[in-house]
Amino acid sequence: MENIKIEATRYTPEILMDKDTGIISIVGKSYPENTFEFYEQVMKWMSKYFKEAAKDKTIINLEIIYFNSSSSKLFFDLFDLLEEANANNKIEINWFYHEDNESALEAGEDFKEDFENLEFNLIKKQ
Repeated sequence: MENIKIEATRYTPEILMDKDTGIISIVGKSYPENTFEFYEQVMKWMSKYFKEAAKDKTIINLEIIYFNSSSSKLFFDLFDLLEEANANNKIEINWFYHEDNESALEAGEDFKEDFENLEFNLIKKQ
């Protein structure tokens, strides 16, 4: 199982997935032309990671500046996957938002509310 590094583009976030540290980061804007195709390898990697290589604690850092509705659906699927994995793994989700980005804060609050079984931290950045 290889680590994944996807560079950010104008429409897609930077994605770093490190099986050795157990840290997964998704940072930037998310409105790719085909969201589910773009994130397919991410979802497959996570499924495999939690079945075969999960660390004692996995940290998911999300700093999504802007995302479209199909990315919102994808994140919902991602949190579903994490909620399932959380039964056998310790997972911490850090949702970073900038203090002037109310929509990112509201999205984080909504995800936190929808996935009560996950350790979901809302972290304000200056």
